Amino acid sequence: MKLFTSKTQKLGELGEDIACKFLKKQGFSIIERNYTKKWGEIDIVAKRGGKLHFIEVKSVSCLVRRSNAEATGGNVPHETSGMGDSYRPEDNMHGLKVKRLAKTIESYLLEKNLSEDISWQFDLASVYISQETKEGSVEILEDIIL
Repeated sequence: MKLFTSKTQKLGELGEDIACKFLKKQGFSIIERNYTKKWGEIDIVAKRGGKLHFIEVKSVSCLVRRSNAEATGGNVPHETSGMGDSYRPEDNMHGLKVKRLAKTIESYLLEKNLSEDISWQFDLASVYISQETKEGSVEILEDIIL
């Protein structure tokens, strides 16, 4: 089990926990978390409907009042802290990160001796976490081309 110590790492771990709960409600089975190689990490490996999903989780802390979260059915409005209204967690997906993820996914498939015919895709989970309640909302961008 990985030990998270910095504030950013703790936010990331909370985001991954929230994403896993969301994915389970959507019918996914969580196969593995934090699959790590020296060249990269896959946050979540999940399966649904015979397809393997490699999921990168990007989390951001939001300023929100409890009444706003309740009014939106528990979804946290995207009022990010110190980043401006246009900041989105997926903006952290840069070319080097994508290249590392592709290599890590290839390593996972080889290490687990999975057939070349296996159906898989790469997804991105953006998690918006309320600073006040530590609850969050999740948006999934599916089937991203690496």
